[in-house]
Amino acid sequence: MSFNLKNIISIRDFTKSDVEYILDKAEKMEPIARSEKVCHKMDGKLLGVLFYEPSTRTRLSFETSMKRLGGDVVGFSEKQSTSVQKGEVLYDTAQIISQYSDAIVIRHDMEGAARFISDRVDVPVINAGDGAGQHPSQTLLDLYTIKRTLGHLDNLKIALVGDLKYGRTVHSLVYALAMFNVEMVFIAPEELQMPVEIIDDLKKLECKFTLKSTLLDNLEDIDVLYMTRIQKERFPDPKEYQKVKGQYTLNKSNLEGTDIVLMHPLPRVDEINFDVDELDNAMYFKQAFYGVPVRMAILDSVIENSEKGD
Repeated sequence: MSFNLKNIISIRDFTKSDVEYILDKAEKMEPIARSEKVCHKMDGKLLGVLFYEPSTRTRLSFETSMKRLGGDVVGFSEKQSTSVQKGEVLYDTAQIISQYSDAIVIRHDMEGAARFISDRVDVPVINAGDGAGQHPSQTLLDLYTIKRTLGHLDNLKIALVGDLKYGRTVHSLVYALAMFNVEMVFIAPEELQMPVEIIDDLKKLECKFTLKSTLLDNLEDIDVLYMTRIQKERFPDPKEYQKVKGQYTLNKSNLEGTDIVLMHPLPRVDEINFDVDELDNAMYFKQAFYGVPVRMAILDSVIENSEKGD
């Protein structure tokens, strides 16, 4: 297998072979991610991180990944401490960071921001979330979690729950799952259901899916339950958020005795009670760890491809 992408902007830029390449490479990276081995592959390399929106897991796991590979990190985690506050535009900021680093990871509230700068800088760009758009590295770690837990990605029934309208994690994930033989169930209030354009794309791809509005009545035969929070910050009208918040909540008794793999991109708010953490099939913290080997595989691949093109 080979991997030829120079930027990681959208999961839709990936082929199934590209996905499998990263997942296979991530498995080889796991011993390094667990501190069982030391890697110097990125000695002397710098990763630029531009986080215009808050992040815990994505930012820290990218930083951890680069350091586990032997490299280092420069950049910012909040725009308030940068020249953005003085009026500096995204183009100029990206140009400057590209002079200092060997690759850029960006999270921005504007959909399309990552692709915009990837067309204008000379180093690889990785999209760490652009508004309600895409989050490809999260998708890859989600697939990796499923594969490491169940051993395969085909012949599964996967339910995605919560904010399917604004949730960039699920937007990316459904396109990736469409590459495999899976059945999807979209569980959300009507006003937060999967966007029509994505539904239309899935129909064209001849994917099997159903739309539901209730959670606990729809867990039969589910292999993977992917919960998401209702994202208050994405709602243009706070009153609309109040109407739908707290509609889906899981506790230990809902899943006890089942084999359902429970996932969540985190942070959680009120959709998963803390007693669920005790269950062996609650995978969200392990899922967060898997972000390190997956992002190590991504960084190694795109920086290596960039050097080939020099």
